[in-house]
Amino acid sequence: MLLQQQALLRQKLLVLGSLAVGSLLYLVVRVGSLDRLQPTCPLDVSLRPPDAGQILLRSLQFKRVLLLHELRKGNGTPEQVHLRDPDQQLPRALIVGVRKGGTRALLEMLNLHPAVVKASQEIHFFDNDQNYARGIDWYRGKMPFSFPHQITIEKSPAYFITEEVPERIFKMNSSIKLLVIVREPTTRAVSDYTQVLEGKERKNKTYHTFEELAVDEATCEVNTKYKAVRTSIYTHHLERWLHFFPAEQLHVVDGDRLISDPLPELQRVERFLHLPAAISRANLYFNATRGFYCLRFSPLFNKCLAGSKGRTHPAVDASVVQKLRRFFHPFNQKFYQITGRTFDWP
Repeated sequence: MLLQQQALLRQKLLVLGSLAVGSLLYLVVRVGSLDRLQPTCPLDVSLRPPDAGQILLRSLQFKRVLLLHELRKGNGTPEQVHLRDPDQQLPRALIVGVRKGGTRALLEMLNLHPAVVKASQEIHFFDNDQNYARGIDWYRGKMPFSFPHQITIEKSPAYFITEEVPERIFKMNSSIKLLVIVREPTTRAVSDYTQVLEGKERKNKTYHTFEELAVDEATCEVNTKYKAVRTSIYTHHLERWLHFFPAEQLHVVDGDRLISDPLPELQRVERFLHLPAAISRANLYFNATRGFYCLRFSPLFNKCLAGSKGRTHPAVDASVVQKLRRFFHPFNQKFYQITGRTFDWP
């Protein structure tokens, strides 16, 4: 009788230990993807509970942990256990650009969805020859752990403008989903300049004014050799991607609207990625001090983007702004035609 009780006790301890390990593993997978966010934004007093979709998805994730426990007890084959273990999966979606279009904000907001797991760092695998030479297994090793039902997303904004990247991504996965987030081209160019300027000032270095860089002094025309200007000619880069991928695999996000009213843009991305609707207004709240939306993962867990986001732009001569907008206008019109979407750009 004593031996039977001891055996029963060992079995119960084994069950509890397996559950604890499984739950901890799930938390590592989920919480590990929440870095690079600045902790602490003020809690909104008008908290609302998560909607039914979020509760359902999180319940399904917990059920997967229990299922994994059952398989480890022996109620399944090793192959079945392996299929359900978290693993480092290659991305099934990529945010390929555009620099200063809102790529970080988009990635962090999509990470609100329980079926999305993000690569926290910009890997620069496809645009960096040295990294690309390390091979696909090296790239996979940079990915976070995730469950089979989850989508891993990586973002590196330089992908959009680098000539070799579309073909390299196509060779990895010809059916991958591609996300491009854009802002009004002149605003994006000024934002690009502002980030570089801040880096120079941090090192006590002098730098040209935006006007000096954006306008050719000899011709008084827009300087297309300036990288910030070239990057904002979206159609030039997009056409290269469409040589390899059909338009149905590429979704354009309005970065200006993601700032002013993010939910509709996020819902469009959910549909594009064939994800169940899970992100709601309960997950987003406007921080008046920061001037943009912050993220609510739970009633007690809020996060804002890092303080480097939302920099104040320097004042730019109005005539230069108008010159740039006239320059970008025909390229914008072509971009609307290619993407089938119109933007509120002057």
